Amino acid sequence: MSRLLINRRRFLMAAGMAASTLPLAGCDAFDGFLQNRSPVRDVLASANNLTYRVQRLLMDADRLAPEFAESEIRQGQRPNGSTDPTDPEYIALQQQDFAGYRLGITGLVEKTLSLTLTELRNMPARTQITRHDCVEGWSCIAKWTGVPLATVLDEAKIKPEARYIVFHCFDLMDLGLSGPAAYYESIDLIDARHPQTILAYGLNGRPLPVANGAPLRVRIERQLGYKMAKYISAIEVVSDLSPFGRGRGGFWEDLGYDWYAGI
Repeated sequence: MSRLLINRRRFLMAAGMAASTLPLAGCDAFDGFLQNRSPVRDVLASANNLTYRVQRLLMDADRLAPEFAESEIRQGQRPNGSTDPTDPEYIALQQQDFAGYRLGITGLVEKTLSLTLTELRNMPARTQITRHDCVEGWSCIAKWTGVPLATVLDEAKIKPEARYIVFHCFDLMDLGLSGPAAYYESIDLIDARHPQTILAYGLNGRPLPVANGAPLRVRIERQLGYKMAKYISAIEVVSDLSPFGRGRGGFWEDLGYDWYAGI
């Protein structure tokens, strides 16, 4: 089992490094391969679906990711992805220390929510010391504090037809000749309700820094780091991922990464 997981991680790292070169070269040359009816895209989607189903069969839905002692925190949390969003709305919120920030919960819910940081901090919190594993090959142990995503979803009362959670983010990612695109990510309800999936507002005992995703980021401890969206502006509960981006469930997934990045 461990050998299979190691081989999968090596494959993901290699695929990730290859895919990460696409924005540098511009995505226009690859658009034909990434269209919804492209045979190449269909093959990639089939492989990803197989990976997802196999891992779901092998992995206990409630299994926890390893947690560590505070003494094992040896450095500050290394930022991944973008570190300083340029979105005007985000900049305005940052200048006010995020006092005006509100997290919207919309989509397939009985009760649409608009939560302030204070309201999120007043909800039952979870603190966990976990290891962030990046597709680039580095890892980092840190202490995260936040509200379990399941708590927020229960407050909103998701509808029976819901299947996925989509995270909309403030940060814009440069796609070269294709221009900027808003970062987004998604997970299924199994990971959304996992006890270690939290909306983190604290890092190593302090408020979450901008470089690490302030004011709010998601921690999905059983998946690779690119799944853990930063700078969350809204959460949408949906039954289908095809309307978002190029339909593969996330910014990097639209460029070739696996949608399910379980480790």
